[in-house]
Amino acid sequence: MSPDRTNPEPAGKSLFSLQRRERLMEELRAHGAITVRDIAAKLGVSELTIRRDVNILADEGLVSRVHGGATLPSALDKTTAAARQAARSYSIGMVVPSLDYYWPQVISGARAEADQQNLRILVRGSAYDATDNRRHVQALLDTQNIDGLIMAPDMTGEQGQELLRWLNALPIPVVLAERRAPADTPAHRLEWVATDHAFGAGMAVRHLWQEGHRRIGCLTDSSSPTSPHVVRGWRQALAALKIPLDGSVHEDSAKQENGERSTHFDHVLDLCSRTGTSAMLVHSDTQAVAFVQHCGDRGVSVPGEMAIVGYDDEVAYLAEPAISAVRPPKQYVGKVAVQLMAARLAEGRMRPVHRIDLNPELILRESSVGAPRLAAASVLQESL
Repeated sequence: MSPDRTNPEPAGKSLFSLQRRERLMEELRAHGAITVRDIAAKLGVSELTIRRDVNILADEGLVSRVHGGATLPSALDKTTAAARQAARSYSIGMVVPSLDYYWPQVISGARAEADQQNLRILVRGSAYDATDNRRHVQALLDTQNIDGLIMAPDMTGEQGQELLRWLNALPIPVVLAERRAPADTPAHRLEWVATDHAFGAGMAVRHLWQEGHRRIGCLTDSSSPTSPHVVRGWRQALAALKIPLDGSVHEDSAKQENGERSTHFDHVLDLCSRTGTSAMLVHSDTQAVAFVQHCGDRGVSVPGEMAIVGYDDEVAYLAEPAISAVRPPKQYVGKVAVQLMAARLAEGRMRPVHRIDLNPELILRESSVGAPRLAAASVLQESL
């Protein structure tokens, strides 16, 4: 007789049972529910075997038992929820530089994926400061016994480089979120998932070009880790479109206090007027909102005299007019970071180091669309 039909499966013959349970999960994902009778007939095994498989999967929190079969897990099934909670075998620390801008969506994506992976996420809010980053990581290591770490470290200066070297030497896996280690820093063990911000900036510039703008400036904040990538993408797009970099407006708004911001924006508008610049890419979109408001205060119509695209899409829609913006896939950054971590914990050192770029999307709103510019046909003709 087949041991499948009558006896518990020997440990040495567990491969087929694992494959069978994978088939059960595939059927559940495809149809939402299975019956013991139908799946036993389909797989050619006894109903007793399928009931045993269903019980094992239910104990692991992967399915909900129902009379005569199983369904995908339900939030109403308290036994399944308890089983999933008990099965959480790994704790992942997550250290981010802000809890009120950009990063809440990253955290949300990470938590949702962690729940799917039966991982526990422990979030700590830090600052854009390497010393503070290290303090929070050390606290997680000392008090929470974490098995892995997801973080967005400050990488500037010698302290930032030292932090990366320290992270690379930790005995637990580390996944960077929205960060990439510089090529000259030893970081061979670090994995990361990051938005391709240069690609996003290029999308914005090409959109403005297609709207008829031939002088496109860039206003960024050099204190942000994102800005260098935005500037790089802006420069690359200008080169591809044969827009001269010399004479193009590129201004840095780092550390501009409220009282100085108005003077700074006046300076930017003066440069735009002198160079014929009719469009600006602005990082971040909080700064884009302030710039749009300043344009209105100075009688510069948006998008009639100045088209604007923001970057981040956190508050761009609140402006008047609403601002077009590049939107990084923030929730997916968190989701993919957890997926990388789960795979690393499952596969260990045999798994190659993964480093993933995600493309953002461009959300078009009134601030950059519809102003009378060159006809679309002539725009296309000139770009050939």
